[in-house]
Amino acid sequence: MDSGAVDVLVIGGGNAALCAALMAREAGASVMLLEAAPREWRGGNSSHTRNLRCMHDGPQDVLVDSYPEEEYWQDLLKVTSGITDEKLARLTIRASSTCRDWMRKHGVRFQPPLSGALHVARTNAFFMGGGKALVNAYYRSAERLGVQIRYNAPVDAIELDDGRFVAARIGTERITARSCVLAAGGFESNREWLREAWGQVNGEWVADNFLIRGTRFNMGVLLKSMIDAGADAIGDPTQCHSVAIDARAPLYDGGICTRVDCVSLGIMVNRNGHRFYDEGEDFWPKRYAIWGRLVAQEPGQIGYSIIDSKAIGRFMPPVFPGVKAQTLPELARQLGLNETTFMRTVAEYNAACRVGTFDHSVLDDCHTEGLTPPKTHWALPLDTAPFYAYALRPGITFTYLGLKVNENAAVHFGGQPSPNLFVAGEMMAGNVLGKGYTAGVGMTIGTTFGRIAGKQAAKAAQRGAIHAAA
Repeated sequence: MDSGAVDVLVIGGGNAALCAALMAREAGASVMLLEAAPREWRGGNSSHTRNLRCMHDGPQDVLVDSYPEEEYWQDLLKVTSGITDEKLARLTIRASSTCRDWMRKHGVRFQPPLSGALHVARTNAFFMGGGKALVNAYYRSAERLGVQIRYNAPVDAIELDDGRFVAARIGTERITARSCVLAAGGFESNREWLREAWGQVNGEWVADNFLIRGTRFNMGVLLKSMIDAGADAIGDPTQCHSVAIDARAPLYDGGICTRVDCVSLGIMVNRNGHRFYDEGEDFWPKRYAIWGRLVAQEPGQIGYSIIDSKAIGRFMPPVFPGVKAQTLPELARQLGLNETTFMRTVAEYNAACRVGTFDHSVLDDCHTEGLTPPKTHWALPLDTAPFYAYALRPGITFTYLGLKVNENAAVHFGGQPSPNLFVAGEMMAGNVLGKGYTAGVGMTIGTTFGRIAGKQAAKAAQRGAIHAAA
């Protein structure tokens, strides 16, 4: 069964897809958006977001001070260890300085950014009401502009003709369009694909201990089908936005509230009672998204954040209370850790601490000496009862394996850009994020390339209409 053709078909229902649909419609194209989820779960991972990272050369509305291009680039370069396309990264950075007025036009409202524990008052613009409010605003705007929206519409196949989009399939239904934007997310909810990527350790599938912070609907069906069809891929399937989250979090859609933000204020140990990484390497917004991957590499894919009473009040309180004990040996016993090993780890850490002037808002001079791994900043001895612990597991938000693009967001086949098939959001984020993460950059990538993809798809549809009429 064939459905009526539109100019631009957008596959996906989150931020990138909505930006593409709105831009294409503003350019005069007829647009249909296909969201795999039911209406009440629409928006994908974007519903769980709160902000986007923005370049600015001086104070701008809700942004204070300045965050120039070069500093933004250096931040991105550091977290990705250089695994990024500089041209596309800088395009994203520059676009982040001019998108907010367009977002406001479509109903998005901003609030003064949080300060204190999150340290993002200068770099990130926060959405009033969070990501759910942003998604709802975009859907209202899309409906008002005449975008056709279909829910419960999971596309399972794409028809191509030598790199040109022809149609999308939902079961037996065939939907044609002059151009198409793919923005259907990664494969973080596909347990079998995660198993394949991460493999086994000691006969156990590593990915079986992963929790999914985001939507259960991102199965990677389109991503896999495009790669199988010869689209150029980019990225490592094990690289992802992966946060160490409360081990008691739900399997899906736990979102931001499952985070535990006290890691930098204490020590992190594995189930053998050993530390395994520098907890004070850098500010938490620049490092929180590496800890899921770090925990994933530890035995049983679990870690324990250990703090004492001096840390209380210095981080966002978690939703779930931690394990509490009046002594460290009692804490170890409650966690099921080897008491002797755990106490040795704490004693070695405490003895290595060189306490200067503690200040969690700067990269302070409280550090360890002669300890491996070191703690570079905010190193205070664990010596003040009561003591607290939080069991943490890898929480996967989105995956970085994606489709290679150029500055026009075009999908590539054998190095050649498609004339009418474009991609945005998680399905191409690996072009900019080869590894690592810094707070808010995912929404920046989605907004930038969603807008580019929508604009280019409208142009491609216009060319197709002219060609058909000739």
